Amino acid sequence: MSELSSATPAEELQRIVESAKRLGVEIKEADALQWLTAMSTLEHEDTIVVDDKSGVFGHRISMLDFSPVELAHFRRIGKIVEFLDEPGVVQTALALSGSAAQSKIQTYPGDADYFERVNIIARTRAEACSIFSRIMRDKALTTTKGPEYQLIEVKFGSYPLDMQRGDRTVKKGSPIAWLPVEIQAGCIQAVLPNGNPTTIAWEDVAGEPGWCKLDWVVIDLVRKTLVNASNMLDVTWEAPDGSITPLDGYLDPYFQEVYLEADSIPLFTKLAKHVSSDALDNYVKALEHEVQKYLTGAPNNYGKAAKRMYNIFRLTGRYQEAAFLRELFDEPATVLYQVWSLIRTIDDCFKPDSGITKEALLAQTDELIIMVIKSLEGEEETEIVRMLLHLRDILSSETFGQGLTPQAEAARAEIINLVNNFYYDKMTAIPEIKAYMDSMTLGK
Repeated sequence: MSELSSATPAEELQRIVESAKRLGVEIKEADALQWLTAMSTLEHEDTIVVDDKSGVFGHRISMLDFSPVELAHFRRIGKIVEFLDEPGVVQTALALSGSAAQSKIQTYPGDADYFERVNIIARTRAEACSIFSRIMRDKALTTTKGPEYQLIEVKFGSYPLDMQRGDRTVKKGSPIAWLPVEIQAGCIQAVLPNGNPTTIAWEDVAGEPGWCKLDWVVIDLVRKTLVNASNMLDVTWEAPDGSITPLDGYLDPYFQEVYLEADSIPLFTKLAKHVSSDALDNYVKALEHEVQKYLTGAPNNYGKAAKRMYNIFRLTGRYQEAAFLRELFDEPATVLYQVWSLIRTIDDCFKPDSGITKEALLAQTDELIIMVIKSLEGEEETEIVRMLLHLRDILSSETFGQGLTPQAEAARAEIINLVNNFYYDKMTAIPEIKAYMDSMTLGK
């Protein structure tokens, strides 16, 4: 798997600096050299590092990219998304993931993404599933709506058959996305291929919870902005003999999480012993699948693809490419990545029964415009500000709870295209990165 370079960190840095200057990407040379030197000595050691001052911990590679500056912010949102322990029954370990766990290099993290290990202690697997079903539904119901948050959806269970749900066709085995009103009712109404109506009860899918995730929009009262917050769960059953069984059949690795409380080290240590020896290979393959999705989807999302490519490169010894992407996300232009968060927030606001106000959405747009003005210069700033102001004017006259008008969709698509072009131009100008992207889009 590893593609370690024979070049020294200083030689790799020189190549990065030359490429960055050609592309107009700012490089903090001292920081980049420090990171390259540290990475060259790690050799993917499965060593866990604890920051005694902040109490957070994680894999050595993950901790290189984490800054505790925004820790209070993430812990505050963590109080909304976290599951609570139940002595002798439920054990939890909450972590930051995604851009939130890489706050040292991503000045403007896209979302507040969390990852939580939930270990259920029970006599049987069926009992463990029943306990998890209870705490999952309780969590959704108690955080459906509050002064600072709005639950958007919950992934729990899988469709037992192909069926029609509203205007969407869903496939057997795909994750079920529950809306708050459906969680409240405890069931989902759908239509079978033969036209007969069917009902899926929450309890019907509890025995195979599958991929589990909760999504909220949170109002950051300190920053006066909206934040997309999620919590992806890795649920395990601990039997009386001490054996550990993942309820979705797979125990997630720990290469990108930063755990928020040192008190959860015992649980993390217990579960980490059961992570597969080929976990790194599987994790990289999963990331590559996501890269393919973002490079070939409609619309493309080159920003998200770049973030996943960074993680692939840093875990497979391609440090020169990783260091360039690391600097790309550390420079002022990375504020453009916030556009994707705004786009997702717009989608959430226009869903039926959304509790997010138009005022909050417009304030989010205003904040992004100010960030762009502060961070960017020249034609790039002028164009993105023009587009954002145009989108804001359209949104101010839209009706919440209904779909976006064609005019609003067109304005949004125009902004997405501009952001995508920025990331695409920067990444494809590096021959090694372009070659990798080509291999992903060709399916090689």
